Amino acid sequence: MDYTEVLRRLAVSDERFADACALGPTLVQLDPKTLALVRLAALIAVGGAVPSYGAETNSAVSAGASPAEIVDVLVGVVSVVGLPSVVAAAPSLALALGYDVDDALENDGDLD
Repeated sequence: MDYTEVLRRLAVSDERFADACALGPTLVQLDPKTLALVRLAALIAVGGAVPSYGAETNSAVSAGASPAEIVDVLVGVVSVVGLPSVVAAAPSLALALGYDVDDALENDGDLD
């Protein structure tokens, strides 16, 4: 399906098309790694639940994204979603990557 048809169907809120989109990324032509990183960016933007960060981070890593690339997404959306959203997402994303920011801050006590 061509991109103009996708835009038209979304613009008119075509329910069957929306349902097909919600079932999975079968209509998406992005590679799996890019799609996973985009989904992480969206999760940061909407202030997703903690378990969602784990699932989306696992998808990104499985698709070949490195932890550094995943953190780059967090930094890359600051100018769009604002610092408060990124600050709120950082601990959840860190936990999803196996890093406990709160524990590290307690043990180090300082950022410098």
